[in-house]
Amino acid sequence: MGGKPTPDSTARQRTLTAYLFLAPALVALALFTFYPIAYGIYLAFTDYDMLRHTPQGVLVPPRFVGLDNFAKLYRDPYFWTALTNSALYLLVVPVLQVLAMAVAVLVNQRIAGVRLFRTTYYIPVVTSVVVVGIAWNWVYQSDGPLNALLVDVLGLPRVGWLTDGRVALFSVMLVTVWQGLGYFMMLYLAGLQGIPPEYEEAARLDGAGPWLVFRHVTVPLLRPTLALCSVISCISAFKVFTEIYVMTRGGPEHATLTLGYLIFDTAFKDYAMGYAAALSLVMGIFVGVISYVNLRYFREGGLTYYA
Repeated sequence: MGGKPTPDSTARQRTLTAYLFLAPALVALALFTFYPIAYGIYLAFTDYDMLRHTPQGVLVPPRFVGLDNFAKLYRDPYFWTALTNSALYLLVVPVLQVLAMAVAVLVNQRIAGVRLFRTTYYIPVVTSVVVVGIAWNWVYQSDGPLNALLVDVLGLPRVGWLTDGRVALFSVMLVTVWQGLGYFMMLYLAGLQGIPPEYEEAARLDGAGPWLVFRHVTVPLLRPTLALCSVISCISAFKVFTEIYVMTRGGPEHATLTLGYLIFDTAFKDYAMGYAAALSLVMGIFVGVISYVNLRYFREGGLTYYA
């Protein structure tokens, strides 16, 4: 006989219903995220060449080699060059965050035409990285507008922005800052507009000036936004690839070789999929550590700061 549902049966039914709704997304995640990650970790411990076939034309499957790929990685000078350049690329993060926060504060003012300024800053974000890279390649040319400004207007010597190994990486970093500024500006703007005005008004009534209000009230309340922006920008900077591919291809003389580009070159030029997977695993570990450090540093703040 059917009776009145018990609390336990109702809870189980709700849980089952929730998992049924989640099932399509979980299947998609399993197929397109978790399985590729697991298979990539497996490949990191194998020797696998996509073009290697038996005399009968059968593709040779991955061969387990243990830690050989990681030993090779330790001895590979290109890996250490790429790791150094990727770490150096993290200089983008503080520059980008400071500029983005400053611009967000400026466009958070109630002034005429502020929406136009917000749109202008955001346009590079929605522009293709390929288009941006091609445009900046033209700007950086030996006879391009930037060198014309230096030579003809300022009387300074011509600079090989993408051909001089001493400045090439910083030239690409500037492009990353220019394109990413609008994205992080919008995140900081959303954070600023989510701060109740009462906190800042109370600080002003206590005699705090604009800088003290910003430093001791606004910034602590923005710590969750700072954490988000810092993690996203660190991950993006450390695995940078598209800008390098479009603008320099890792040159000149590996001066702009990063881990992202080295992985691509190893996988699709040398077809050494096992070694490329080992490089990817190492990069993933570095990204995880960087993200963890950022989240630990910014773990306090937000509206609970003054609760």
